[in-house]
Amino acid sequence: MNTQFETVTRGIRITVQPEYLPDRSDPGAGNFLFAYHITIQNEGDEPVKLLSRHWIITDGTGKQEQVRGPGVVGEQPHLQPGEGFRYTSACPLPTPVGSMQGSFQMLTDGGEAFDAEIQPFTLASPGTLH
Repeated sequence: MNTQFETVTRGIRITVQPEYLPDRSDPGAGNFLFAYHITIQNEGDEPVKLLSRHWIITDGTGKQEQVRGPGVVGEQPHLQPGEGFRYTSACPLPTPVGSMQGSFQMLTDGGEAFDAEIQPFTLASPGTLH
């Protein structure tokens, strides 16, 4: 599955590409691991800094978990107009399908804070969605 999800908020384009990791999953034990590749592109006209993240993770039974924390992968990228930042992280689920959505808390160099939204995207092992 090679699906991409994109959201643009105030010139900040966030692209997500989820990926199932079969070699690091154990379906028999109810362990499904998904990677997600994120690209943050500043298409606006002012520099911004990513301060923190907020994720809402939903498994196949509808159970939700919220994750908040500073930056992404230990960094708080500062993006000039035209610059981008890419990273990969992972999410374990107890079910073969689930979803994630959330936001990045951004701050402009002018001191204005806003949330760059991340639309819901699907985490699914092969054969679970038709």
